[in-house]
Amino acid sequence: MTEQPQPPFGTFETVAPALEVVGLLARPVAEALGSWDDREAARSVLYVDTDPEKADTAVFCETYGVPLEASANCVVVAAKRGGETTQAACVVLAHTRLDVNQAVRRRLEARKASFAPMDAAVERTGMEYGGITPVGLPAGWPLLIDEAVARTPYVLVGSGRRRGKLILPGRALAALPGAEVLAGLAG
Repeated sequence: MTEQPQPPFGTFETVAPALEVVGLLARPVAEALGSWDDREAARSVLYVDTDPEKADTAVFCETYGVPLEASANCVVVAAKRGGETTQAACVVLAHTRLDVNQAVRRRLEARKASFAPMDAAVERTGMEYGGITPVGLPAGWPLLIDEAVARTPYVLVGSGRRRGKLILPGRALAALPGAEVLAGLAG
């Protein structure tokens, strides 16, 4: 029997390399891990099994002993300009707030930017609410990552489902397709 890997933080009963448990991930996440050009980054991703009823950030962190500074939220944003809407994903540490009205709007050159409605975010990503992750986003979407996330040695993000999370190096998130690391994305 292979020894279970140890996560860099938190207390989880089940931990496994994500590539070994792709059936537990949302389809777009499993496909993204399987086709990620940076194989080292893909192999660095851990899956931790968790209670879907405790997926909300504050409850999750308290339940599993994860510091807010090591947990990141992936937020889907709708940016409008000239009658066209652009979808983008933004990743910020859980103890910060995404600056949608200034940083995101300015970067996407939009007249208006706002959080995408939950049902639209779920439909467009193919992921569950409470589990949306930067791994496996639709092709062509901008992925804006706050520089603090990219600097975090290991960060916890969704798995595409409410059950389970992924842990990976912040630098691996910055290497995802379409990723752009920005200063001041969060406040």
